[in-house]
Amino acid sequence: MAETKSDNVLSKVPELTLLFWAIKIAATTLGETAGDAVTMSMNLGYLVGTIIFAAIFLITVVIQIKAKRFHPVIYWFTIIATTTVGTTMADFADRSLGIGYPGGSTLLLSLLLGSLALWYLTLGSVAINTVSSPKTEIFYWMTIMFSQTLGTALGDWTADTEKMGYLGGIGVFVVLLGVVASLYYFTEVSRTLLFWAAFILTRPLGAVLGDFLDKPVDHGGLNLDRYSASAALMVFILGCIFVFHQKAARKGH
Repeated sequence: MAETKSDNVLSKVPELTLLFWAIKIAATTLGETAGDAVTMSMNLGYLVGTIIFAAIFLITVVIQIKAKRFHPVIYWFTIIATTTVGTTMADFADRSLGIGYPGGSTLLLSLLLGSLALWYLTLGSVAINTVSSPKTEIFYWMTIMFSQTLGTALGDWTADTEKMGYLGGIGVFVVLLGVVASLYYFTEVSRTLLFWAAFILTRPLGAVLGDFLDKPVDHGGLNLDRYSASAALMVFILGCIFVFHQKAARKGH
């Protein structure tokens, strides 16, 4: 069958490959270490950290939306911005406001589901390969920001409140991602549903992994310097971006 004009339209998000998920996990881990570096190591606090990263997030989203096509650097810096603001927002809600992990996770899950529902009701699809217009991108980045914030709360809740520790928390989310991968390869479950499940689960995995890297040894971490860990993760992400060629997903594929 000949391709239609719409088949050739490229979205402004990358193809879903193993490289995508590797960078996503690194970016979510960076969001945790960088967010903690600003709020804890610099002693600026969760509110100030949230204001700083929210401003960065808004700037990167505007640049991303104004871009005419998919640019890996712009896209991934916007993702990193969502993970850092997600870290500080979740910490501010859970700790400074006293909502706690259950309350914060419930609130954020409601916001995430509400964002997806509004997106679907407005545009008829929440598939990422439809992300090619400013309106769709607004829904996409709003949903991602909520998912990143929820993921931070879930990661902290699992590792801290449930007494699993960082390694236990990492194990839980690796197993859950394995379940999602199995459903992808061996069932006909909606690919859009599985994408959002995997996207959400990689955030708590990155959150717990980031805590494992920079938290004190007596708390179960490696006590690595937050600045050094963040720099190493950024080098890895940039290396993946510039060494491997990422293509934009095709709309409708």
